[in-house]
Amino acid sequence: MKNPQPFVDEAAITVTSGAGGNGTVGYRREKFVSMGGPNGGDGGRGGNVVLVADRNLNTLTDLQRRSEVRAQNGANGGTSRKTGASGAHTEIRLPVGTLVYASDPSNESIADEEDGPVVDLTQDGQRFVVARGGNGGFGNARFRNATRQTPDFALSGKPGEIRQLRLSLKLLADVGLVGFPNAGKSTLLRRISEARPKVASYPFTTLSPSLGVVEVGDARIVVADIPGLIEGASEGAGLGHQFLRHVERTRVLVHLLDAGAWLTEGRNLVEDYRSIRRELHRYRPELSERREILILNKVDLIHDASTRAELENVLGENGLHPALLSGATGEGTETLLRTMLQSVEEAVELEKLAETRVLDESERLD
Repeated sequence: MKNPQPFVDEAAITVTSGAGGNGTVGYRREKFVSMGGPNGGDGGRGGNVVLVADRNLNTLTDLQRRSEVRAQNGANGGTSRKTGASGAHTEIRLPVGTLVYASDPSNESIADEEDGPVVDLTQDGQRFVVARGGNGGFGNARFRNATRQTPDFALSGKPGEIRQLRLSLKLLADVGLVGFPNAGKSTLLRRISEARPKVASYPFTTLSPSLGVVEVGDARIVVADIPGLIEGASEGAGLGHQFLRHVERTRVLVHLLDAGAWLTEGRNLVEDYRSIRRELHRYRPELSERREILILNKVDLIHDASTRAELENVLGENGLHPALLSGATGEGTETLLRTMLQSVEEAVELEKLAETRVLDESERLD
């Protein structure tokens, strides 16, 4: 069985487009034509380095193994005014959701978020030329004129562009599963999709996000299992920044509370809930306004109806009314799936409405 690739969401690479081919100095030489005119051809254009978004990829692992990518140089021009062949373009395939920051090494600058990304690859098949190939140099045939019948020079091709890239992957998912470590997110993802994240009964089993495609009737939604968040995640605790950035692009959050931890450890689930909400707000205030489905998970561990009612009352007194679920047995999953789909569809409609308003506003300004 082939081992899955490790998840990597940061990579740095230097790309160099192809140099243009040199122009050629040449002269027409045929029988009975001893002093033919110039016929040196132009050099071919260098190849581009092109970034391509690919929905079949979900990690930058391959880029960690490549420190530099080059496109092909253009060929030199030939005689008889033949233009050299253009260099082949080089494609770099990246996961959908990759942000690309670029800098020019000659400026001794570092690609960072302050300058903003040069491209955000959000659509499958999206293409972006990140480094353009150099133009080919002119052959001497280009320089013939009335006063210069036999030019004896040609131009060199232009060098390619060199750019240092920093790649940052933010997963694109419809739904993000959030909660404290060991809240049962991975078990739930396994239950509702074909994804197979590692599952065990200890914190931080999931050290990187996992994606699963969930089918609800004829619809399909993408669900991301975000590794467990802890107090201080917005400040980087527990690899918080690496985890939180994958929440940014989800449309809906499914927030899991751990009934098992309340039962066996006496955990305060109200404080757990508020803690996660604080971390989301501190990292990005708009995340605290994201659509949320609150779930009380692992209810299969509470066998006594009165104990379950006690927990529901404690949560209800604090304004929390979660749906009951067991990722292990499947209890409540069908209801959750329908709620998830409805929430995603409503979020999509709001996005379309917002885009329409932006277009209408821009038309009025024009």
